[in-house]
Amino acid sequence: MAVKKIAFAGSWYPGSADQCRSAIKQFTDDFRTEDDTKIPDNPVAGIVPHAGWIYSGKLACRVFAALTHGNRLVDTIVLFGVHMHADSPAFVLDGTAVETPLGSIEIDRALTDALVQQGTGAGVDIKQLTPRRFPEENTLELQYPFIKYFFPKARIVVCAVPPSDAAQALGVAAVVAAEELNRSLAVVGSTDMTHYGPRFGFEPAGSGRAAFDWVAKENDAAAINALTAMDEKQIIHQGLSRHNMCCSGAACAAVAAAKKMGAVKGVCLDYASSFDPLDPNADFVGYCGMIFGT
Repeated sequence: MAVKKIAFAGSWYPGSADQCRSAIKQFTDDFRTEDDTKIPDNPVAGIVPHAGWIYSGKLACRVFAALTHGNRLVDTIVLFGVHMHADSPAFVLDGTAVETPLGSIEIDRALTDALVQQGTGAGVDIKQLTPRRFPEENTLELQYPFIKYFFPKARIVVCAVPPSDAAQALGVAAVVAAEELNRSLAVVGSTDMTHYGPRFGFEPAGSGRAAFDWVAKENDAAAINALTAMDEKQIIHQGLSRHNMCCSGAACAAVAAAKKMGAVKGVCLDYASSFDPLDPNADFVGYCGMIFGT
């Protein structure tokens, strides 16, 4: 079986092992003094952004670091992502490993096959794609170095999730499949928030500081509220109707899995955006980092 090769290293995130470690150390140094008391007990799942590390790497890093809290050994990370339409088919990566600058991560083939079986049984059309056919996706690849760094012995399952009823079903199916195989999971959903500006064809609040305030305080806040409440249907609705989650299917699947694993609350660890006050008319994107547990 083939290995999924690196496509974004050296551009969206550092291209060498030393550079990745240095960036992650800087991220962790930056948030080490911040309030981690809000991390819930027994964190089992999270939501991470997927812009270039210069914009949102710190937020993603903080989520993965939070997932290491506690004494739970994690066998496999289930990573949900990919930009999709509501009528897109779900698919999983069928291979032996994914590359990262820090070394490869073995794909959990047994759990991948079990997820497909469980998903099919739940009425979800889920395809298995080889690394050559699997799309190059920043939603996924930008998380691989964090996974290798914080969970060096864990395997991975990689799944593309549409923003539809399939999302909740796949989140539950991943946990059921893991239970049957006696796997201990951590689940991560990858999504950015509002994409605002002429480049994205989305400017309902004009431009400049007023636009940023609307995105941060209203549009992205509504998405974060749905995530915090762990409301799967509202997550999908928000993403499709308010354009405040580009991968709401991935977010929904992660929340559904978290609930199946016993999580009862979501916490927003951080929020940021690429808005530049020195260039207020430029396009920008919002990002958040969420953690779910008991």
